[in-house]
Amino acid sequence: MPENPPRPTPDGQTPDARTSDGQTSDSDRLAALGYRQELRRSLGVLGNISMGFAVVSPVVGLYAVAQVGMSVDGGAWVWALPICLLGQLLVVCVYSELTSQWPLAGGAYQWTRRLTGPTFAWLSGWMWQFAVMFANTTVAYLASPWFFALFGATPTPTRLVLASAGFVVLCTLANAYGINLLRWFVSLGIAAEAIASVLVGLALLLFFRHHGPGLLTDTLNAPATTGTSDLMSFLAVIAVGGWAFIGFDACVSTAEETKDAARQVPRAMRWSLLSVGTVVILNAIAVALAHPDPAAVVSGQDLDPVTTAVTSGFGDWSAKPFVVVVLISFTACLMASQGGAARGLYSLARDDVFPFSGQVRRVNRHKAPIGGLITATLVSCAALPLGLKSTAIGSLITFGSAATFLPFFLLTAAALIARLRGTWKPAGLVSFGRWGTALNALAVLWTGLEVVNICWPRTILAPPGAPWYQVWAALIGVGLVTLVGLGYLVARRPQRLMRRPATERPGTDELAPAVL
Repeated sequence: MPENPPRPTPDGQTPDARTSDGQTSDSDRLAALGYRQELRRSLGVLGNISMGFAVVSPVVGLYAVAQVGMSVDGGAWVWALPICLLGQLLVVCVYSELTSQWPLAGGAYQWTRRLTGPTFAWLSGWMWQFAVMFANTTVAYLASPWFFALFGATPTPTRLVLASAGFVVLCTLANAYGINLLRWFVSLGIAAEAIASVLVGLALLLFFRHHGPGLLTDTLNAPATTGTSDLMSFLAVIAVGGWAFIGFDACVSTAEETKDAARQVPRAMRWSLLSVGTVVILNAIAVALAHPDPAAVVSGQDLDPVTTAVTSGFGDWSAKPFVVVVLISFTACLMASQGGAARGLYSLARDDVFPFSGQVRRVNRHKAPIGGLITATLVSCAALPLGLKSTAIGSLITFGSAATFLPFFLLTAAALIARLRGTWKPAGLVSFGRWGTALNALAVLWTGLEVVNICWPRTILAPPGAPWYQVWAALIGVGLVTLVGLGYLVARRPQRLMRRPATERPGTDELAPAVL
């Protein structure tokens, strides 16, 4: 990405040249935006990329949706993944321009309050915050079957829910020790990803294929089996496929702990999404071609096609080590995402615009947002009872995805409206110039259509005989959070407490944008 050097500040220095490590300039920039440095700023660009990579996570993204995708659309389901990746890259373009100008934790809330009025900004931040916490619910629930697989046990729905709650609490405890311990766990998770995704995927594709590429255009009669048309089946796969490409905003959540954040966070988002997207698509193809009997997945006889493909290729001995590696990846993903949720809550609470802000904004002696961690844990666990009556993998994927894509839509729409009104022109280190408005409009179109697609109630994404609330899980989750937010907005009017964004000191926000 070509970049022009930033223009000098009044004292003759560029914002990135005041100290050798950028610490002073980052702190000064944060102060210019109206906040003081409370979190430990120790992440470099690789650390920030790691956070994004761990949350987007090829293992969590693919291994969660592979069974649902194949059962709904056969081998042809893999074509939904490039569509979802391209759509999410459009969102990253908008995020990059925003975070390079305002590198703050709690991005959606902080950005919309500078793009729009306080009411919309507060509601956008509220929706985004619950999106992250509900996504954590989904990650924890998807991790639980792998825990029981480690011991060869078949869990009941209740045990899945209890194990999921245990995962959330474990990750909260680790996060409470601060960013450095979190970074260590994330590094371990990335090592596990390298084994479970890259090495295993390449081996399956190169040495253990059972089928030719023709399988990738074959639905295996899945639409007829589920009683839907080819188009509706493919739209359902796109609905769950979007889950594989969310989480890059974890890079934004740690912006106030990243050195030279205005420059490095946009890079981190782009590289984490592109790297994960490449690995996810590679592994989706590998699992489909290496599976000995894809028709068994369509018929519902094989509920874990990934493990079947791995053990079929490597032998039965590989089952337990593979499960361990996958569990590490899920735990690192949840840990990084839980940390991001806590930092978003901290960002809202320090402005006194979140319920019980005095407690939520607390930072412990490890400089970790402990109040946000506790709150995020309670909210994430509160949604787990959705899975008490029957297994709810498809329902919770759409539940977590819908909660995430709605804030994507609200934020990209706010950015587009501000552009068209002329009230916002990207002024950070990243700008797409004349292409920015077109890319922004496409991002609004993609996220808007995906919100509708995900929220559309589908029985094919729920287990047979599932209770009605699992079929309607996405719409119920989005509707409930929206109604509670509107109720709090009317009753407490938190938008009145929102400070007007600080006017930036001369030079600190006047960075010459790089036209991409």
